[in-house]
Amino acid sequence: MSNAPHVLVVDDKASMRDMLAMALAAKGMTVTQAENGEAALKHAQGRPFDAIISDLKMPKLDGLGLLRALAKAGDPPPFIMITAHGSVKDAVEAMSLGAADFMEKPFDLAELEFKVERAIAEGRAAPSTGGPLPGMIGTAPQLAEVADIVRRAAQSTVPVLVLGESGTGKELVAKAVHGLSARGKGPFVAVNAGALAPGVLESELFGHEKGAFTGADAQRKGRFETADGGTLFLDELGEIPASTQVKLLRVLQDKVIERVGGSQPIRVDVRLVCATNRNLRQMVKEGRFREDLFYRVNVVTVTLPPLRERAGDLPALIAHFLARENSRLKFGPESLAILERYHWPGNVRELENVVRRCVALARTDAVTRADLPPEVLDAGALPPGETPASGLVGDLERIERNALVTALEETGWNISRAARVLGVGRTALQYKMKKYGINKPGM
Repeated sequence: MSNAPHVLVVDDKASMRDMLAMALAAKGMTVTQAENGEAALKHAQGRPFDAIISDLKMPKLDGLGLLRALAKAGDPPPFIMITAHGSVKDAVEAMSLGAADFMEKPFDLAELEFKVERAIAEGRAAPSTGGPLPGMIGTAPQLAEVADIVRRAAQSTVPVLVLGESGTGKELVAKAVHGLSARGKGPFVAVNAGALAPGVLESELFGHEKGAFTGADAQRKGRFETADGGTLFLDELGEIPASTQVKLLRVLQDKVIERVGGSQPIRVDVRLVCATNRNLRQMVKEGRFREDLFYRVNVVTVTLPPLRERAGDLPALIAHFLARENSRLKFGPESLAILERYHWPGNVRELENVVRRCVALARTDAVTRADLPPEVLDAGALPPGETPASGLVGDLERIERNALVTALEETGWNISRAARVLGVGRTALQYKMKKYGINKPGM
């Protein structure tokens, strides 16, 4: 039986249905067409769909009516509403009924394809088995959200984009996506684009033919060929030059590469996981990153929290690093309090270096202020009378709390809908509600 995604396209205009059907079929999807909501319901009763794309305004039964009927009958597949008559009211109602997304005509076809692929990946995803990811230390709600997304995304083959500051563990996430997937026994190949010159990067990724450039004395396979049947982790995606972006886009679209200096297309079967600490959306607006490539790599996004936002995980991380060093060194309340106030610009990687430094230089078996690096001591010292929640931090927390309450009130205190409006996970929103003491009125 084919595992190709099956999409139902619902529109009263045959030209629109045909256009969408051709575009999705080119992505390897099976497409069924329906001319209105009533016909769509008949199709939905007879077979399961991975996603439904529906126009809003149609005769007999419109898009909202179709969505209501599907929701009443059970748990509908991911539903994307498209219309030339969009309004905020329609969008809010569609999302409140469970629509995965809402788009207005005329829409960008590449963006719609991206939204469909993402919806299918999330809809097909297996339930989380809970617990942290391999190698990921901590119990912060943000990490639970990351683990849930990774476990579900691993069941598909769509590209994954890992966002986060330097040192937050992006390669750990990439390895987890690989290890938890059906490709887990295949190769895992990592490339840091920021560490290579443009010409060298292309040769590393795509390989080269003998004589392609000075010093190319023999044919060489690139990382894509090496990763065939497995996963390629491309770190520092935002550093890739425009010429390489074009070639990377072709790999994602056509599953083929050409070695530098060659003209023979080589088919590769590689799952791509990319990572960056850059703002790709802003780079797209500035013309420094291709918009079509952005949509290709950003099918599933995993955002890692900085260490300063999960200071409660410091004791577990420190214990982990001490065990790795086979050390019995202890961090007492005073040293831990200083570490908890530090902003950790280098994140977990910096913490590991601080622990290793203390193991090497601590004067006794317990870490004191004198054993900590000067930058940690300077940043970890608060002025007399100031608390972590005062000043600018306090202002930001008040703004965040007001935004949460507003979103919850506008969605009738539906946590799932409010989380979608805020662009955060349900678990993260529940954590924030507990942190700020936010409760539904009357409870």
